[in-house]
Amino acid sequence: MEKNSEISSAFEEVSMIVIVKPGGNHESAHIPTKPFLSLCYLVLQVLDKIGPTMAVLRQDVHQNIKRLEAMHESNSSMNSNLVEILKSEASNGNTGKRFSCSKAFVWLTRSLDFTSALLHRLAKDPFKNMEQVVEESYASTLAPFHGWISSAAFQVALKLVPDSKTFMDLLREKDENYDTLKDKMQILVSLLVPFLQDIHCIIEAYNLDRFKST
Repeated sequence: MEKNSEISSAFEEVSMIVIVKPGGNHESAHIPTKPFLSLCYLVLQVLDKIGPTMAVLRQDVHQNIKRLEAMHESNSSMNSNLVEILKSEASNGNTGKRFSCSKAFVWLTRSLDFTSALLHRLAKDPFKNMEQVVEESYASTLAPFHGWISSAAFQVALKLVPDSKTFMDLLREKDENYDTLKDKMQILVSLLVPFLQDIHCIIEAYNLDRFKST
């Protein structure tokens, strides 16, 4: 059996994640921890295909996944809902700590924002200049939260991105044509956008949208 591409796997994963918001109350929402982290692992694989440019971001994503995984494994029943983790850290005053799960969740969400923006641009124009695609996606998602050190490191690494055809070839399944891949990317983005909008509402409800890096 052929292994699914990251795009197909992400499509399946996000389709199964249901953010429950009782009565529209974001503080009583439910985001399943394990499926969310599975989706983030797929983002890692997409970042790997962009290459060395994404090395720093990839490392951050991996560390943040591991932090949330460790929290989940410490009490899988209590921490099966990411919102309960946010709620617990808020009540204990741990939200703003350097290695908080709340910060990990925020940065993973922003990485999903970046990936969604990148796939959206490529789905519209699969052979657009890849450096421009990455730079525009970064500017609209991660850049507003990065300080000058992170931004400078990104600008240096930007010169190492592959061309768009090479990247698209890496994303394709065996014998899959570009039109099919493009359609799948568009569907994935159409699922990610409302999913991420809901998550950002929860982030704002817990005042986590202020976090920035150096």
